[in-house]
Amino acid sequence: MLYLELENASKTYGDKVLFKDLNLQIHKGEKLALVAKNGTGKSTLLRVLSGAEKPEGENAKWSLRKDIRTSILTQEPEIDPNLTTMEAVFEADSPIIQAIKDYEFAMLHPEKSEKFEKALARMDDLKAWDFEAKIKEILSKLGIDNLEQKVGTLSGGQLKRLALAKILIEEPEFLILDEPTNHLDVDMIEWLEDYLRQPNLTLFMVTHDRYFLERVCNHIVELERGILYRYVGNYSDFLEKKTTRFETQSAELEKTKKLYKKELDWVRRSPQARTTKAKSRVNAFDDIKEKAHQKLDDSTLSIDFKTARLGSKIVEAQYISKAFGDKKIVDNFHYKFKKGERVGIVGPNGVGKSTFIRLLTGKERPDTGKVVIGETVVFGHYTQEGIQLEEDKRVIDVVRDVAEFIPMEKGQKLTAIQLLDRFLFSREQHQVYVSQLSGGERRRLFLLTILMTNPNFLILDEPTNDLDILTLNVLEDFLGDFPGCLIIVTHDRYFMDKLVDHLFIFHGKGQIKDFNGDYTDYRKWITEYEREQKRIEKAKADQNKAANEEAKPEVRKLSYQEKKEMSKLEKEMEKLEERKSSIYEQFNDPSLSSEQIEELSKEVGQIQKDLEDKEMRWMELAEYA
Repeated sequence: MLYLELENASKTYGDKVLFKDLNLQIHKGEKLALVAKNGTGKSTLLRVLSGAEKPEGENAKWSLRKDIRTSILTQEPEIDPNLTTMEAVFEADSPIIQAIKDYEFAMLHPEKSEKFEKALARMDDLKAWDFEAKIKEILSKLGIDNLEQKVGTLSGGQLKRLALAKILIEEPEFLILDEPTNHLDVDMIEWLEDYLRQPNLTLFMVTHDRYFLERVCNHIVELERGILYRYVGNYSDFLEKKTTRFETQSAELEKTKKLYKKELDWVRRSPQARTTKAKSRVNAFDDIKEKAHQKLDDSTLSIDFKTARLGSKIVEAQYISKAFGDKKIVDNFHYKFKKGERVGIVGPNGVGKSTFIRLLTGKERPDTGKVVIGETVVFGHYTQEGIQLEEDKRVIDVVRDVAEFIPMEKGQKLTAIQLLDRFLFSREQHQVYVSQLSGGERRRLFLLTILMTNPNFLILDEPTNDLDILTLNVLEDFLGDFPGCLIIVTHDRYFMDKLVDHLFIFHGKGQIKDFNGDYTDYRKWITEYEREQKRIEKAKADQNKAANEEAKPEVRKLSYQEKKEMSKLEKEMEKLEERKSSIYEQFNDPSLSSEQIEELSKEVGQIQKDLEDKEMRWMELAEYA
């Protein structure tokens, strides 16, 4: 079933052609990811596919199936700031969602008992309890717990998570997602991976998260030089097939260049050709010329800055603690950094990772303890909040404000222009204003200004957000050879696995555990730990059960013969009681002789003895019954 179709779509900005005559079809059950360099038109193509922008071109066509539920997650969601979180979450027209909204409101305001009873009855009528549990799971997994908070007071990350929760609750059949993993912690990302793998979901997304691409997607589409290439398979398949395509194109380009030289020689020798055959050959020559002058997109970002010398004393946290009110961020943490150390920081959002970094860099003072920073330490701190590039400045001026020349390894120097070239900013982009750059290009420029200061202690706080995969690969290569200390805070598990030696795990309440290994090692350890805990709990439960059973007397059931015996005893005891009552009535007869009274008395004694014996046996059998 065809969900979305784009035909002969083009898009240009000024003289820049983003794509031309592009075609794409998305069918039910497909999970596609778009991969491209920053600034090549990813976001524009996403807006065209979502219907937010119209494609250009005389024969351009965009169509989306009308009878399916479609939801779109943009990088900067727009939700009415005057709504509460709960109102935003339950904004859909669905009767079930409205019933759950009323129920949640009643739960928050138990003093209004009449509303609670009405909401409860409505939930029962619509059989909405399963769906309510699903909504609670989505909100919980995405860290949305304050349903009465105004949307206008949310941070950018909270707003993105709210928008994601909102569209998942609507249960769409087709999802278009722009960087869905931004602002999610690792646990949230892994939950979202599982959620999006549902076979009934169709998906088109832009993401730089390579583990996400590997585990969720079954198609990759790559936008390169305005052409869309489609690959069947996940990220690993994409890398393999792209390499094959590049090798094939290189061979074809080499053949075309040879043909071009041959045809060029012919054209020069036959400028007055007039025959139909000659004219067609001249026309074909123009096509060959265009193909021969194509450049394959093999540009790479090159980083080889000189790093400032690092002395023996680096950074030491001496039993530091920090709290804001009752919330402990760090509690009695002690650590001494060594040369070349590579640390990843892992923990849920809001646990205090950014505060911890400010403590280490001296930007924030601990409540107790102290942080000693060595004299030779030069921090390079990349953070999302730190991106404060002046909008009205040209790209080249941003770099020149830092330095006109940059020292490189082996005594070489780079000019600002050469530096921008290495960071994949074309000569045309050097004169572009910062305000005209894409989000990823801004981050690349900001990263450049950080590295230009020649730091020997790099702290990267969410460096992968909105950077394209090519930039990430080269940044990883640079950081792999970086001789200084490195701290990485990121939700990108692939990036972390490639670079860190050990982790600081933030467990909350100020507790920080030093774990020896990368993120994948940590997840394996967690899985093994949880499995071992379950095994221990089961063993304890089995042991307690066995002890309880041992303490209990052996349970024995009555046999068939014993049941018959018990029934017989009951009848015999009934007859004996009747005989005893009859004798007692005879004792009231005044005409009885003394011999008769004696005889009846003996009979009553025997009856009483027989009753006691039978009652004892009956009670013995009754214990087992």
